[in-house]
Amino acid sequence: MGNSFKTYLKHTYKDFNFRSVNPPLVRTSTMVFKSMNDLRKLQKKNKKNPRGGYFEYGRQGTSTTHELEKILTNLEEAHYTFLTPTGFGAVFLSLFSILRPGDEIILADPIYSPTRLLSENYLKEFDIEAKFYDPNNLNTIKTRLTKKTKLIYVENPGSNTFEFQDLGSILKIAKKYKIYTAIDNTWGTPYFIKPIKLGFDMSIVSATKYYSGHSDVMGGSLAVSKRIFKKVMEAQNMTGLRLSPDDAYLIMRGIRTLDVRLDKHQENANIVAKFLSKKKNIKVLYPIVKGSKNFKLWKKYYSGSSGLMGIKIKAKNKKFVDKFVNSLSLFGHGYSWGGFESLALHQEIREQGNRKFLNLNKNEYIVRLHIGLEDPVDLINDINKSLKYIK
Repeated sequence: MGNSFKTYLKHTYKDFNFRSVNPPLVRTSTMVFKSMNDLRKLQKKNKKNPRGGYFEYGRQGTSTTHELEKILTNLEEAHYTFLTPTGFGAVFLSLFSILRPGDEIILADPIYSPTRLLSENYLKEFDIEAKFYDPNNLNTIKTRLTKKTKLIYVENPGSNTFEFQDLGSILKIAKKYKIYTAIDNTWGTPYFIKPIKLGFDMSIVSATKYYSGHSDVMGGSLAVSKRIFKKVMEAQNMTGLRLSPDDAYLIMRGIRTLDVRLDKHQENANIVAKFLSKKKNIKVLYPIVKGSKNFKLWKKYYSGSSGLMGIKIKAKNKKFVDKFVNSLSLFGHGYSWGGFESLALHQEIREQGNRKFLNLNKNEYIVRLHIGLEDPVDLINDINKSLKYIK
């Protein structure tokens, strides 16, 4: 990248022909050539350099999507970055690129619910077995390994329960047994951690979240290492999982302020987390307790923390937890996160994935909070007035 991350984000694109600081929005399904000879020349270029942005058909992308691919590849310090229509599209592409009938995959137990559904249920129909490891005991990866294991899939921190894992130890296991690795890095983004640089083969980010930042677009990115590039490229060509140029443009618009927004999300989240940590019957699932295992593992690999956290609440029953969530006036109640606004969700069993390692005692419930860009004092006041409903 040359310049710092922050500076690069502001100077990702300049076009002195059109004097624009933003790339043109190119929409097309058909690309025309002066002759068949010109078309064949471009096809040869594409074979020699498939990362060069040489397009012969709209499904391959346009100059707009290619600009975003280049930006994200630089941010990730990856070999290449593939774009998908949704964040989950990037999850699917990572699995589809590697797994074949008869293979096995080992996944972190606290993964995103749709990822669990895909791996545990749908892959079974294609004779692919999913096994899950305890994020707090990485020896459970070794006990699940067989000669059929092709991929270790990590989500860090764990979805909803927010366990941080020793990523270096996972990579050592994968390297020893020559297994591919993927990580869902939506929580941290490459602003706080660069998984490909660390040694992962694939890094997944839901561009719907912090990349966009404005809650108005869907998209996903899959950054890859050199050794896996060809497999993913072939899988994407086969599936046609491509981001539209309009969505790419909106994500590029948002990504210019990724650092500014994440710094503020982090600042607000820390203020709210410290307030909540002093409350009776609430355990904050966020790396703020110095000396704790989660804090040490977060500090070891991350340069910062985002605005998403969980809180474990002790209450007589879930009715009181729902009352708490429903009475919040500055927190919306909806899926997704990573936009400018604060959100709160009582995570039901479906979202928790019926995990073996959830460690929820009787009368304990999880609420997921996304701390937005509002004044943190107002957010605290809103939470404080609603805490009276927890009994």
